[in-house]
Amino acid sequence: MSKTAVITGGGQGIGQGIAERLGQDGFNIVISDLNIDSANEAVDKLKGKNIDAMAVEGNVANQDDQYDLVSKAVEHYGCVDVFVNNAGIDQVQAIEDITPEDLDKIFNVNVYGTVYGIQAATKQMKKQDGGKIINACSIAGKTAFELLGAYSATKFAVKGLTEGAAKELAQFNIKVNAYCPGIVGTSMWDRIDAGMIEYIGLKPGEAWQQQVDSIPLQRSQTPEDVAKLVSFLASTDSDYMTGQAINIDGGIETH
Repeated sequence: MSKTAVITGGGQGIGQGIAERLGQDGFNIVISDLNIDSANEAVDKLKGKNIDAMAVEGNVANQDDQYDLVSKAVEHYGCVDVFVNNAGIDQVQAIEDITPEDLDKIFNVNVYGTVYGIQAATKQMKKQDGGKIINACSIAGKTAFELLGAYSATKFAVKGLTEGAAKELAQFNIKVNAYCPGIVGTSMWDRIDAGMIEYIGLKPGEAWQQQVDSIPLQRSQTPEDVAKLVSFLASTDSDYMTGQAINIDGGIETH
């Protein structure tokens, strides 16, 4: 019987890389994205590679949307074996400039969205013989970075949610782990670079280059690098692993 993987925020960047890799691994793919056009384009690319895939429009910060996403995946494919809480947003701001609205926005997506994804996946996986829930953390979820305080706080929260859910859900054969990327060349880092320019006065691309220069493996990260780790976490090779937040960052962080 074929397996199904759901990826939130799968219309671009790391999420799209994960969707393609899991599709190559033999999973049916369900891509959820706030931008349905991006989701549909990603699905078309997958179908062009003979990967069975479908797109669902949804906002991870809306609990009903997360349950609807799982329902549509089950209706179409019959099961959800892997649920990847990939969707997330960044925020570059000095702590003293953060507003209540800023906090609401980033926590609603990065933290509440992860909780709702775990809940929706768990409800279905309890009806099956378990499953894998994989959350997007970050090296910023282990060490906070300047001007990324609120973002770092959300990723610390994701790490805590991963560990707590893993302990609660182990009895149902549901494994919960997280991946912690570093400096990935996606549109998110374009926005972070632009934010650093505003606060530090760097030229375009300088903040990005400084970060890349700090990577021991001496190159920036690609979505494919992250997808390889997620592939392992989604496979039977990781069946005895749960509650872990694993760095995939080229050696920036060592804990």
